[in-house]
Amino acid sequence: MPTTAELERMLRAARLRVTRPRVAVLTAVHQHPHADTDSIISFVRADYGEVSHQAVYDVLRALTIARLVRRIEPAGSPARYEARVGDNHHHVVCRSCGTIADVDCAVGDTPCLTASDDQGFLIDEAEVVYWGLCPECAAAVPAGADRP
Repeated sequence: MPTTAELERMLRAARLRVTRPRVAVLTAVHQHPHADTDSIISFVRADYGEVSHQAVYDVLRALTIARLVRRIEPAGSPARYEARVGDNHHHVVCRSCGTIADVDCAVGDTPCLTASDDQGFLIDEAEVVYWGLCPECAAAVPAGADRP
């Protein structure tokens, strides 16, 4: 977890003003990877006091545009935010409880960035989402039962 001074440097390097809400939201995203907006609002309020929903939405948008956070949207899930940016990693989502975890590319290279037909695009990122059951949910499935 970066220190407050490091977070402030990150904001300045991204040409964003250092404000209390920006530092608070960036801290929450670093401390709670894959959190949704409502959770981030709760974390910020618990640590820093009152902040409006709109302020958090605005900060998340600014941080996403500045590429200090990444917004992911697994199907059927609200937008989630993470501080792991700048690499081409993927995600695995539990179909039962919704837990999300990071998954590095399966190969040292980035084969997912080689599209069969790139339509002339210069591809720099791919979003791959794996679906299944997390270890806890898989352990709760009775032996012999069909798994989702």
